[in-house]
Amino acid sequence: MRRTLFTQDHEDFRLLVRDFLAREVVPVYEEWRRAGLVPRELFTSLGKLGIIGTAIPEEYGGGGHDDYRYNVVIQEECARACVTLGGLRTHLDVVVPYFTGLANAAQQARWFPGLASGELYTAIAMSEPGTGSDLAGIATTAVRDGDHYLLNGSKTFITGGHHADLVIVVARTSTDPENRRAGLSLLVVEKGMPGFTVGRKLEKIGLATQDTVELSFADVRVPAANLLGEEGAAFSSLGRNLAQERLAIAVGAVAQTRTAIDLTVSYVRERTVFGKPVAHFQNTKFELAAMAAESEAAQAMLDAAVTGLVAGELSAVDAAKTKLFCTEVQGRVVDRCLQLHGGYGYILEYPIARLYADARVTRIYGGTSEVMKTIISRSLGL
Repeated sequence: MRRTLFTQDHEDFRLLVRDFLAREVVPVYEEWRRAGLVPRELFTSLGKLGIIGTAIPEEYGGGGHDDYRYNVVIQEECARACVTLGGLRTHLDVVVPYFTGLANAAQQARWFPGLASGELYTAIAMSEPGTGSDLAGIATTAVRDGDHYLLNGSKTFITGGHHADLVIVVARTSTDPENRRAGLSLLVVEKGMPGFTVGRKLEKIGLATQDTVELSFADVRVPAANLLGEEGAAFSSLGRNLAQERLAIAVGAVAQTRTAIDLTVSYVRERTVFGKPVAHFQNTKFELAAMAAESEAAQAMLDAAVTGLVAGELSAVDAAKTKLFCTEVQGRVVDRCLQLHGGYGYILEYPIARLYADARVTRIYGGTSEVMKTIISRSLGL
């Protein structure tokens, strides 16, 4: 089906991203995968080309385009090239919107030039060892002490935390027994602040190049000037960008689903069984036909959601529906694609194996499929 989501500017940007990946990433990607980390210089290289600063205002060196479709292009081209760029998706789709939406004039002057150039790379620290989706249960505390906050606590599952120069930390600045959601604030912790420790890099099933770490804070003195948004208003601030965060996961899910199908079509044409190409068998044709139909349906739903987001009309419920459907389709399709690869599908040398491992987490992070169903069911009055 013909897509109408993008303009010529987006397609020109796509060629820029595609060329960069082909030249700078694909030839060395296997080294990054084995190392379990992308080099920090990757982000400054992307910044020099203007790839990661599109949402930053022009006066700070950015592109001045508050258009999520540029982020979609980056994810689609990474999927096409069978690469992941560490925690870049989280940096662009999740963290940067907090800065662009909440930073005051002084903070913009301090941080926006670095965000545009790639000199500043970010992460957000919400999850704690005992607190996942229940953000109201956050135990990390920040106590006001003159012109600073004393920050104490720990965070886990922090994407991009190894390289991050700025980490937005969700901490409790006050307690209201009647309202657990009240009293949470966003503090920007800078690399090198005394008491701020980046812990071990967690080993995961997939997403090999994405650094996921534990963070700890022991009497970290965070300047009050690093408070992002209003004190005590973090819960509403976190909810404001939640639709885009979930949509971003769906974008990657659909793009990787399309790549899995393309890889499988090529494989079954070349692989022979009983003297015939695997593509010759009716089961192969029917399986891929069904997968193509599911993928098209997911793409249409996703494009409608992206259009809604760009227009400022995407609701939390529609974002939940999109994430639920697209990630569940990804799980089914990638599994069936691996099956058509046979034993080779289980070997990490083949991209389908990596796509399979990477796909599993999309039904968990950003809110599990069960959480998405709960949100959707509430909209039905259930």
